[in-house]
Amino acid sequence: MNIFKRSFLLVSVLFLSSVHVLFFQSCVHAQERLTTPTENILNTGLGALNFLCDMERFARTAQPNMSPSPNSVYDFIVVGAGTAGAAVASRLSEIKSVKVLLIEAGPEESLLMDIPLLASFLQPMDEINWKYETEPSDNYCIGLKQHKCRWPRGKVMGGSSVLNYMIATRGNPLDYDRWAKMGNPGWAYKDVLKYFKKLENVQIPDIRKDKKFRGTKGPVSLDYAPYHTPMLPAFLEGGQELGYPLVDYNGEKQIGFSKIQATMYRGYRMSSNRAYLTGRSMPNLHVTKMSMVHRILIDKETKRAVGVVFVKDKRRYKVYARKEVILCAGAIGSPQLLMLSGIGPAEHLTKLGIEVIKDSRVGDNLMDHIAHGGMTFAINLTVGITLMELMDISKSYTSDFLLEHKGVLTISGGCEGIAFVDVDDPKKRDGLPNMELLALASSSYGQKITMDNFGLNDELVNKYAQFLNVPSWGVFPMLLRPKSRGWIRLRSKDANVKPIIVPNYYNEPEDRRVMVKGIRLALQLSRTKAMQKYETTFYNRTITECEKYQFDSDDYWICNARAHTLTIYHYSGTCKMGPRSDPTAVVDPTLKVIGIKGLRVIDASIMPDIPSAHTNIPVYVIAEKGSDMIKEEWGYLKS
Repeated sequence: MNIFKRSFLLVSVLFLSSVHVLFFQSCVHAQERLTTPTENILNTGLGALNFLCDMERFARTAQPNMSPSPNSVYDFIVVGAGTAGAAVASRLSEIKSVKVLLIEAGPEESLLMDIPLLASFLQPMDEINWKYETEPSDNYCIGLKQHKCRWPRGKVMGGSSVLNYMIATRGNPLDYDRWAKMGNPGWAYKDVLKYFKKLENVQIPDIRKDKKFRGTKGPVSLDYAPYHTPMLPAFLEGGQELGYPLVDYNGEKQIGFSKIQATMYRGYRMSSNRAYLTGRSMPNLHVTKMSMVHRILIDKETKRAVGVVFVKDKRRYKVYARKEVILCAGAIGSPQLLMLSGIGPAEHLTKLGIEVIKDSRVGDNLMDHIAHGGMTFAINLTVGITLMELMDISKSYTSDFLLEHKGVLTISGGCEGIAFVDVDDPKKRDGLPNMELLALASSSYGQKITMDNFGLNDELVNKYAQFLNVPSWGVFPMLLRPKSRGWIRLRSKDANVKPIIVPNYYNEPEDRRVMVKGIRLALQLSRTKAMQKYETTFYNRTITECEKYQFDSDDYWICNARAHTLTIYHYSGTCKMGPRSDPTAVVDPTLKVIGIKGLRVIDASIMPDIPSAHTNIPVYVIAEKGSDMIKEEWGYLKS
């Protein structure tokens, strides 16, 4: 039993033993709120029982876990039930005459996973996180254990949309226009805008009015968190002091400051599983969970994908596809499966003893957004909420959420504000930004759980130890348009062995230059009048290696960036989309694997260039557009 279930059970037992007269109301939500410490404890107990009832109801609405008969035949097989896979499987299941199989390596999503502030607490859970790591490096992640970057990835119905921080950003129109200019017709902003609108159901009243750019009828709910700390308005006011407008960054223009628009509905996370699968009757969709795909079955003579091999409960299954196999396993899983199946760099596959079916640059072009994690600030003690306070059930933080789906626990993984800027042209208000500032409700290094998630080494943990549970604020300067490219290769031809991941962060001098400017902008923001109302003070701690440089010199910040290198979990590009004439392309603009029939990739791995966005919403667009291309291919798309 994990820590969350134990906590809720403990609270429930406390409640039952103290106020047994209210037991009959255990599944009836309270109508009135009480506020004394004792009443808050009782409210928390009542709320915990309500929540357990809601968890049970939520579990009953999940798609059933079905094990196919050996050698079963489906029209479409979708591998991976993450952001893309859940959407693709749902959209294909709209075709009532076809049978669809969705294969997911992880378990069903729990309502407990959808409490927004608990995002950081999900990463340590082995059962829902692949827990990838990069190879050691002396150029990045040097302040982390063994110089390895930790790369979380969702292994659960909903995939990484269950683990992420729910930040909903589209990117810039010019990002998609560039995709089209790279030889991908149909992917310009004018072509994908309808899919951005199709997928979303914006709950924010002022933004819902924008019918030109925003959608209100899609499955994915977007909203502001019901709660924010005083640091959010300070962040927004600080941005205005620096001359930036407040914007709907998913609307006409991106540059400016804003509250975070989150994939959230009524205070809960809105994962792809909840948006596209949960509670829907789809008799032509079969979902097999806890099922690990080992290989794509490819007819060597016709070069056609005909099915997959997967393992469930230690039993090996072969299932077949009449029409297509669709990989939605993400920027790590999809290239790994292609290479295991004989599609990849010939020299690499040959060394591992894998028969080469198609020589292809699978695993190249690896991209990611990274942030400098060391921007931590102490703030006035009258502001801020520590983890210890959140755990105190004599206060209303927990009961606010359990009874009303409001309060601190609705903050998107602790992230509150966002800004898109061009650090090379601070007066620019249109066009492409090159830096994002992500404002946190408190410092990421103010909590032990986040330091463990990032994998900080002992030196940094010790240097931040006195900062634990101290009221604080943090901001991540995030590199939006990295030039550096990495790669992924197999470590073994055993599907259970994790691949080799080399992101090559900061390989390009341009990335280092822009990050330094972003760090200085974050410091400038902290010195604005709005931020200084809370006595915001930079808490400067770093590894010994960086202390030899003068504070605020370029060398000092570059060293710090290499030490506090944090992924923002936007792995992409490893099955690059491009014209068939492009020797680096793995899939064509219709997402078909070049050189193999009946096989597509639909996920973040197809991105030819990383957009200026958190990649969750762009992946939904790839899934929605990819689903329509499949329907059109087979004559199912209604005009």
